[in-house]
Amino acid sequence: MTKTRGQLEAEISEAVIKFEKEYMGRGPDETKSYIIDDMILVRLKGVLTPAEKQLAKTCDYADGKALVKRVRIQLLENGRTLLEKLILDITGQEVTSLHTDISTVTGERVIIFVLAGVPDCCDAPD
Repeated sequence: MTKTRGQLEAEISEAVIKFEKEYMGRGPDETKSYIIDDMILVRLKGVLTPAEKQLAKTCDYADGKALVKRVRIQLLENGRTLLEKLILDITGQEVTSLHTDISTVTGERVIIFVLAGVPDCCDAPD
């Protein structure tokens, strides 16, 4: 049975939350995933730790923010293989590229997965 878009999006959100908790040490406050053609957009709210918030505020402002971004991006790159496998297992599609950014102001992170094809769900009505 083919899963609906909503079911896949919920599964992706849960997998990313689990990844964040297990790999990054802290889960987001809120996560929402969107499948858009051959892309998946994951929006995570409340991902910064209290220490990262302080670093972004109290260090030399620009340097502190840049450091938090660099560390978070590097950590995600190190776990990229795990994330790509999660997405493949859920959607049946290989990840061809991954893009991410994090806001040190809002504490939001976005992750965009570009897939080799459109998941089967996208042809089925929700």
